[in-house]
Amino acid sequence: MKRLVKVFSIILAIVLLGGLGGIVADHYVFPHLSSTSFFSKYDFFKNFTEDVTVINKTEQVFVKEETSISKISNQVSASVVNIISYPNPSTVLVAKKNAPVNMTTNGTGVIITSDGLILTVLTGSSPENSKYKVMLADGNNFDAEYLGTDSYSRLSFLKIDASNLAAISFGNSDDTKPGEKLIAIGNGFGFYSYRYAAGLLSSNDLTYNLGGYALSFSDRLEGVFETDFNFEKNYVGGPIVDYAGQTVGLVSSLEKNGNEEFFQIPANKVKKVIERAIQKEFDKNPSLGIYYVPITKTYALSNDLDVEKGALIFSPSGQPGLAMIAGSTGQKAGLQINDIITALNGQEINLENNLPDLLYQYKQGDKIELTVLRNNQELKVSVNL
Repeated sequence: MKRLVKVFSIILAIVLLGGLGGIVADHYVFPHLSSTSFFSKYDFFKNFTEDVTVINKTEQVFVKEETSISKISNQVSASVVNIISYPNPSTVLVAKKNAPVNMTTNGTGVIITSDGLILTVLTGSSPENSKYKVMLADGNNFDAEYLGTDSYSRLSFLKIDASNLAAISFGNSDDTKPGEKLIAIGNGFGFYSYRYAAGLLSSNDLTYNLGGYALSFSDRLEGVFETDFNFEKNYVGGPIVDYAGQTVGLVSSLEKNGNEEFFQIPANKVKKVIERAIQKEFDKNPSLGIYYVPITKTYALSNDLDVEKGALIFSPSGQPGLAMIAGSTGQKAGLQINDIITALNGQEINLENNLPDLLYQYKQGDKIELTVLRNNQELKVSVNL
């Protein structure tokens, strides 16, 4: 009898375990296998997917934005220098005998070559009458020689006697669009210390000209970035960096109508100026000497023009003598007020390829050909720069 009970218990246990195993297999194992690419090919497993929902677990991953702008711009910061300018004793004016006026100022610049070429923005009408020292991130300081200022961009160059310096690398500013987050880096204290600002690229003003007048001037850079940085005066001469750590421009300023205006020169324009400075040729900048209005679609519609691109030689007073500089190469070539220059050596003039940028490709002594619309008639004008 005991033997029979034992056998019966074993059989019952087998049945129960087998039933439980079948339930598990039916509801969990087979449906899961049928959802895989390998087993789903067989009809036997397809039956188990009917009226069964397989839930795959997913996870949300949160990526925290880098909040430290000093970390983002760390590589660029090593190339930022503090520039001390002070009057040359031989040219300084004194308030009274033997009491020189303290006119020492601090500004920001960037190292552009490893052997000590420095790019900056110098204020004042006679930077050649000042002396300069440059403080580096490693604590060293050097006397700096003033090399000159590029007339096209108003960017200035200094040279220190040093080597193996961390030179800045400029990115492609054409990839930088309004609405992007940017960082400005300055170093204008009385000691070496970075200052930072974060903001947005507000706009790419394609018609802003560095001529300093209401009209554009053919010999000055045109087309700048505008940002919403606070206290931009503290960053003049320093770089602006995107959140990928790329240098996309340089902070600059201009006195216009009695007010100091701040803007950023796009990196692609800065690189052209640097190339000329390295070749020691920025004193060979070409000059056309004309004042003009960059034609936009809005200007063309409001003034009933037949073209929507080009540079309209213009004077608000209508006097021809105020539309170009007397004795300039443009005047000598026979350009006239109300002429519309549409191309330079076959390159179309528009907002993206403006007249100053195209002209800056050439040097004094070069010969160029302008395509001009005069009284709705197209003509070619040769100019000896």
